[in-house]
Amino acid sequence: MVKRHLSRLNAPKSWPIKRKGIKFIRKPSPGAHTLRQCISLSLVIQNMLKYAKTSKEIKKILHERKILVNGKVKRDSAFAVGIMDVLSIPTLKENYRVLYNTKGKFVLMKIEEKDANEILMKIINKTLIKKGKIQYNYSNGHNHLIEKDDYKTGDSILLSLKDKKITKHFELKKGAQIYLTGGKFIGNTAILEEIKEDKVTIKIKDEIFETAKRYLFVIGDVKIENE
Repeated sequence: MVKRHLSRLNAPKSWPIKRKGIKFIRKPSPGAHTLRQCISLSLVIQNMLKYAKTSKEIKKILHERKILVNGKVKRDSAFAVGIMDVLSIPTLKENYRVLYNTKGKFVLMKIEEKDANEILMKIINKTLIKKGKIQYNYSNGHNHLIEKDDYKTGDSILLSLKDKKITKHFELKKGAQIYLTGGKFIGNTAILEEIKEDKVTIKIKDEIFETAKRYLFVIGDVKIENE
């Protein structure tokens, strides 16, 4: 039997919650993200947006179809929300991008409505399927079929939520602007200086550091403002 709740004391450090309070909190449904890399929609509504205080209020908001994640209405309070997902509340004309702050905790960055129509995704894998088509597998669990393989694993793309077409491509290469999703420099933006197999050197505010390649998320010209 799958446990729907998690002890508050055992919750990932990435969750912006108090360690004292009600013993159990809502656990995200299994999905594309690991437990550390996601947070349940109920915690987003209650702890980050502060639009509800009880599970009853959360259910009411979701039942009224007021919350969209990546352009789709979500009614499951346990839905797993992860990095770069776009959260929208059309009735309030509010849109947010999910990020980490520099302490490694989830935060919401307010964005314009035009930016909420596209989602930034990292290519983590590619699969050759029938009829020579390529399936891109993305960091947030999305899959996308294309006929021409123009991009590499580690690159990022902007995908239109309306027509599911790629509007921009950001290559993982020297000089690319990147966002760090793990390690000592989590939550920082940086410039990629050099790639050395699984290690890379990056520049943050004119200082050079080394980190793991897996922590890089190329953001190109997408605006990221963080704490």
